[in-house]
Amino acid sequence: MDNLQIFFLAIIQGLTEFLPISSSAHLILPSAILGWTDQGLAFDVAVHVGSLTAVLWYFRHDVQQVVVHWCQSVTGGKATPESRLGWLLILATIPAGLAGLLLGDFIESQLRSIAVIATTTILFGLLLGVSDFWGRRVKTLHQITWHSALLIGLAQALALVPGTSRSGITMTAALALGFTRESAARFSFLMAIPVIILSGGYKCAQLMQLPQVPWSDIVLGAVLSCMAAYLCIRVFLIWITRIGMMPFVIYRLLLGALLIAILVNS
Repeated sequence: MDNLQIFFLAIIQGLTEFLPISSSAHLILPSAILGWTDQGLAFDVAVHVGSLTAVLWYFRHDVQQVVVHWCQSVTGGKATPESRLGWLLILATIPAGLAGLLLGDFIESQLRSIAVIATTTILFGLLLGVSDFWGRRVKTLHQITWHSALLIGLAQALALVPGTSRSGITMTAALALGFTRESAARFSFLMAIPVIILSGGYKCAQLMQLPQVPWSDIVLGAVLSCMAAYLCIRVFLIWITRIGMMPFVIYRLLLGALLIAILVNS
């Protein structure tokens, strides 16, 4: 990958990782339009590191409180809302972790086609719109239950299918369960931390087996994706209560239509 390719793909990945619009759908467009080859393992590691750094930095105070209180609860301390949130995040991560271990190779080899991505981009975009329109939007983050966390975690497992959007499907589930837009977004972003750690750790282990590691590409990709992801999180949380999900729903429908057009004309 040359620097121009790294720049564009890292910015795209960073911006779309946390928006409910599917990063995989966007990463396929440069390949289809410009003829770029697959970004490769090193790029995957770079953007995972960048996205993780961005979400950890933005939620650093929340993460610190959750980790400290969770550790105290494990060692016999009293339960607190923060320690409870830590347990709920672990619970919500289990379905995606198991699905990745059992179905990851099949999904990677069989479901990365333009047809699949176009279909899921449109389908789950419509579901996001329905959940945002019909959801009661009254529950806050501290009102999340074990049942709700598990259901949102099961929804997150669906995001292994390209085009679904991890943030999109988890926000869809949270909105359907009656959570406010901001609470749905914050829980979705916090859920991303353990998932990115697990996925990024696995890819790092694969990367270490390569004879040569392009560290300069990794550093550049990580920095760019981190900056884009941090900006995305910050702006999204500020504006989500005002604009709602409908702009993202419309965008997904247009994106899906574009992918179908590319598929028909290819």
